[in-house]
Amino acid sequence: MVCLPMTKNTFTLKREEREVVNERIFDTPREKEKYMNPSERIDKQIAELADWRGQMFARLRKLILEADPDITEEWKWDTAVWSHQGLVCAVGTFKKTVKMNFFQGASLEDPHTLFNAGLDAKKTRSIDFREGDTVDEAALKELIRAAVVHNVG
Repeated sequence: MVCLPMTKNTFTLKREEREVVNERIFDTPREKEKYMNPSERIDKQIAELADWRGQMFARLRKLILEADPDITEEWKWDTAVWSHQGLVCAVGTFKKTVKMNFFQGASLEDPHTLFNAGLDAKKTRSIDFREGDTVDEAALKELIRAAVVHNVG
């Protein structure tokens, strides 16, 4: 990347090195993110995770969307969030875990004992996935649907 000085401490990129999206020119990836829709931001986050966490994140996203085709993908707090008449769940990545947080988890039945984190929280419950963990897809979809039903009433 070639930077040309504009003022004492400011640099600009040559036009051919800037990224153009929707007729807008972006000098930095951070600028581009402002104009990305939530699904694009989630795609970007998954793509940036080159290890097992990216694969797990993509798998959880697929299960969420399959469990409720009417669910909405959002981007809040620099995190992937899904809602349906209220917040349903969020997925975040950490060094050793991929965490799936259910915003009203304390109000949900968990017959398959999927919740394994945040068990003392007043409202939320979480599932921490670690490298090599298996995912009970049917049970997880059931839990996602229960969270949606809780919101819809």
